[in-house]
Amino acid sequence: MSLRSGIKLSGLFSGRAVVVAPVASTRSNYKYVGMPAEKDGTALGDLNYGLHNVFFTELFRGFGVMLGHVFMEPATINYPFEKGPLSSRFRGEHALRRYPSGEERCIACKLCEAICPAQAITIEAEVRPDGSRRTTTYDIDMTKCIYCGLCQEACPVDAIVEGPNFEYSTETHEELLYNKEKLLLNGDRWEPELAANLQSEYLYR
Repeated sequence: MSLRSGIKLSGLFSGRAVVVAPVASTRSNYKYVGMPAEKDGTALGDLNYGLHNVFFTELFRGFGVMLGHVFMEPATINYPFEKGPLSSRFRGEHALRRYPSGEERCIACKLCEAICPAQAITIEAEVRPDGSRRTTTYDIDMTKCIYCGLCQEACPVDAIVEGPNFEYSTETHEELLYNKEKLLLNGDRWEPELAANLQSEYLYR
């Protein structure tokens, strides 16, 4: 049995001889954009060749495409004056959430710190007089974060989340080193959106 095209393959499956047609090695039927027109020996080919060289038909075809798009609805939005919809699973700026009573949700289990593949989270904790654990330091280096969402998935109390905000560019590196106070402020600011997003996705978590 041979695998070369154009050779009979004997005894394949039912034992009958199978002929494999040779594959064309050229792509003569391809039409490349921008290639100069060539004569093909026909009257129509000669006409196209003459029109291409005398009247620059390719140029006018391009203008036609351009003018056609002028009257079409634009496919883009005028950002930042217009903004498109965001998915409830969008992973943007981080935030620490509180309970409705005002108590912070984080229980200092450090699961987010352990699971972070970029090692962007640093947590220090202490035990309070009532026996509960709370964080004294919760830092995120946003320049290291890869926005994978694993910290949010690992959190058992929905304390650390990635919110809908994506407009937080800064002029200095230090401004992207978030501490606990900054993260709590983000949570207070975006709590309605954060709660709605978590509620809409609770069946899939």
